[in-house]
Amino acid sequence: MVSLILVSGGDIASVNQAEVLLTMDEWNELEPVEGNRAFSFKHARIWWLPDVCLWEDHLDKRWEAATGETPTEVIFPSRHSAASGNASLTIHPIGTMQVPVGEVPEYGGKAGDCPPPNPRIAAWWRELNRVGNEMDDFDLSLETTHHGPWIETPSLFIEIGSTAATWGHEGAAKLLAGIIHRGLGLDNSPGIGVWKGHGKVVVTLGGGHYAPRANKLGLHENIWIGHMLATYALPFTRTEDDVIGGMWESSIRSAIRATKRAFPGGEIICSMDKKAFKGWQRQAIRDLLTELEVPLLKSSQIIG
Repeated sequence: MVSLILVSGGDIASVNQAEVLLTMDEWNELEPVEGNRAFSFKHARIWWLPDVCLWEDHLDKRWEAATGETPTEVIFPSRHSAASGNASLTIHPIGTMQVPVGEVPEYGGKAGDCPPPNPRIAAWWRELNRVGNEMDDFDLSLETTHHGPWIETPSLFIEIGSTAATWGHEGAAKLLAGIIHRGLGLDNSPGIGVWKGHGKVVVTLGGGHYAPRANKLGLHENIWIGHMLATYALPFTRTEDDVIGGMWESSIRSAIRATKRAFPGGEIICSMDKKAFKGWQRQAIRDLLTELEVPLLKSSQIIG
């Protein structure tokens, strides 16, 4: 098992998290990988890229080609940007499944597809809530699936937001680096969020970017979180002849396919924000999930 931590050298929030991690253990500096600094401690690797990672595709395969090691997960410490300007700490999977094939996603990734979500997302979300009370001025949230880069390995972003006023916050970097450290088991623990091959895995459909449905479900110990699709990631069209189109179907198929890859043996289920869709859209989603043999459950059914 190799846990690959990708550092964006042009991102102060990413750099600060990585620098805290390097002080927590006796990391060994490796030979440069693609000319960039790399470090090793136990099963973890830090790879320090010169700029941001959003447009750096195939980083997992590139690491394997250069080192002979196959990453089993990728962690991206990062900054988070938002027009609100609110100080925040967030976690999310990546993907641009709602972008039509042939178009170039604005913030990296592969159009019409998504990498597997890292199975640790829900457990790290619970850990963030456990320790995040010391950051009174920061909002805590999952984010729905968005942006690049494109890789094929289960991944997550763990972020400090949401403007330059907080990206360099040293306390926030220390807190998130601690989650990465404990979460990967670098403290001699078993780690946090190790998939054991069984359990309920929720893919959420609809709602806002800050994943209110997943935020609540993910706080329950017996729940795992896969991809989370905001309403904007499920675009519908409908002609006068009632022909339904848009990228909504491809988005759901990609999200479920990638989530199944991340959670082999898991009980994949969906949770939908009904208020986010019109009646005909809800029915189209139900019909698709029936075809895919994925249950659509209420929150009470999931956590009951």
